[in-house]
Amino acid sequence: MNFTGVLPAMTTGFDKDFNVDHAFVARHAQWLIENGCTGIVCLGSLGESSTLRFDEKVEILNTVVAALGGKAPVVAAISALSTAEAVDLAQAAHVTGCAGLMILPPYVYKGDWRENKAHVAEILKATPLPGMLYNNPVAYGVDYLPEQIAELAREYSNFAAVKESSTDVRRVTAIRTLVGDRLAVCVGVDDAIVEGIAAGAVGWVAGLVNALPRESVDLFNLARAGRPEEACELYRWFLPLLRMDTVPKFIQLIKQVQQEAGIGSARVRPPRLEVVGEELAATRTAFEHAQAHRPAVAVASTPYKL
Repeated sequence: MNFTGVLPAMTTGFDKDFNVDHAFVARHAQWLIENGCTGIVCLGSLGESSTLRFDEKVEILNTVVAALGGKAPVVAAISALSTAEAVDLAQAAHVTGCAGLMILPPYVYKGDWRENKAHVAEILKATPLPGMLYNNPVAYGVDYLPEQIAELAREYSNFAAVKESSTDVRRVTAIRTLVGDRLAVCVGVDDAIVEGIAAGAVGWVAGLVNALPRESVDLFNLARAGRPEEACELYRWFLPLLRMDTVPKFIQLIKQVQQEAGIGSARVRPPRLEVVGEELAATRTAFEHAQAHRPAVAVASTPYKL
């Protein structure tokens, strides 16, 4: 498992009865890989993990692992109310054939470093799978500081990567200063990817990639290749959409963009509701503007409709 390249935080498709649409999930995972993504992250925040039952999570992992057939790795996001449930999910992910874990802090309870470290440690010890720590203090109220990340890196050999979503690109530099190449640092917010790569990030756990994978991969590759003029031109075009990844309704907005692009449905599970009114109009306007000024990039396969 190499936590490099563009790793979609894949949305979870639902049918009209809000059941998981496994046929769509399988096709979507395959399409993202065909368009140049290096792996798939399932069950994260964007995957509406908090609305999924334990058995649904395991079924989704089985679906995606089977759909990719070893062509690309599957990373299971591990989030739960209790450490015991998180450990059970990590072990189930290992059984399904996942190649790695993305470890979130516990839902609801915001512990201190001693408690949060113990939670992460139990998940890392539960399987031999490499783990990526998800640091998102904005969303979860828990901030894993660079010094704490370095401490985990010294103590756990299968701690392999960090998804840095603090929105502070200086964190990438700080982590790299403390651990060098010991950990792969991935950018976890869409509208900081070019800056994050310049600071030393090697991966992107991306959101809008669910609707626009080819453009996402091209942006990542241009930034990594040190082609700033081309990267910035594509970035400026993409930013109005990428900024949708950093607001409270990011799930609704990204799924709406998917629907506008013909890549799935805007359906979300309650308590979330699809955007309406001015929010819907603004989302459609941003997508239509992007389509009208779409840069010349190759598309690996024909978009499909749900």
